[in-house]
Amino acid sequence: MREIRAAVCRTFGAPLEIETLRLADPGPGEVQVEIEAVAICHSDITYADGGWGGDLPAVYGHEAVGRICAVGPEVHDLAVGARVLVTLVRSCGACPACAGGREVQCATPMGMSPLRDASGTPVLAAMNCGAFAEAVTVRASQLAPVPERIPVEAACILSCGVITGLGAAVNTARVRPGDWCVVIGAGGVGLNAIQGARLSGAGRILAVDLTEEKLASARAFGATDTVLATDDVRGALLGMGRLADHVFVTVGSGPVIDGVLDLCAPHGAAYLVGLPKADTISTFAPVNAAYYGQSLRGSNMGDVVLRRDIPWLLDLHAQGRLMLEELVSETFPLDRINDAIAATRAGRGRRNVVVL
Repeated sequence: MREIRAAVCRTFGAPLEIETLRLADPGPGEVQVEIEAVAICHSDITYADGGWGGDLPAVYGHEAVGRICAVGPEVHDLAVGARVLVTLVRSCGACPACAGGREVQCATPMGMSPLRDASGTPVLAAMNCGAFAEAVTVRASQLAPVPERIPVEAACILSCGVITGLGAAVNTARVRPGDWCVVIGAGGVGLNAIQGARLSGAGRILAVDLTEEKLASARAFGATDTVLATDDVRGALLGMGRLADHVFVTVGSGPVIDGVLDLCAPHGAAYLVGLPKADTISTFAPVNAAYYGQSLRGSNMGDVVLRRDIPWLLDLHAQGRLMLEELVSETFPLDRINDAIAATRAGRGRRNVVVL
């Protein structure tokens, strides 16, 4: 067991507190990683605000990159010193979900948290990670090698923002060449949904957001068309020629979700990519969905399979076809993590990153 500094949530909605915690050594099948960078995701903010409940005290953070510093028993393909991504996706490899290629839905319980505070009280390592910290102890299945050539502040975004958005288009929706797509929200996840649609050969990609600045970013990442969310989005689509085959909702807003099927063509589908708060209620007219054969489905972490998808994404980046460095807006030290959260909460930037 070792001591680390971490940003701890003790009261929902309150600023995180930098504390010294004790981190357990890796057990069987586990690895300890020194964190080099961790991005601020809206999921971390929703959890810290109490939007999904959960136990306190807790350490959030799940979009990280670091270097392996210790390896537990039964880990044979990862070595001390290796640089790896750290994600919340953990796979037992044996449950029905894992056996069916749905690692993000692994049903095996995660076990006890590796964190304790100075009094010995357990501290939740939230989302299987607890990466707002100097180090984490996680399952080996949560790691993927990443090359040295990618700056840490960009590499960490692969752990969630990239795979969630891009995976929604590639894995969940299986966008085909010529398909028409709408991406609602041009933040970090939305920009990657745009990248995914572009890489899949989408014919038109309409980005929707509240600001012209975000729409300019969407065009830089591959959107063919843009429209302000305050305008008539359905009318804009019809003016372009027809409704969409795929609509990706990367924001967790109930009113936005209410209207997404109205943007879908017959047999089109809308995908809930951004997670709404637990008490969010949405309504829609089922008669239209039934008549037109439309569907509404979720996309959790882009249905990623780490060992399959990360090498492909790294290859795309090496070819210059996947934008990573361009996703980083600003970097902060751990002591200023509340400033990074405030910037993300206010919608400033694409991805704000804490660099340790």
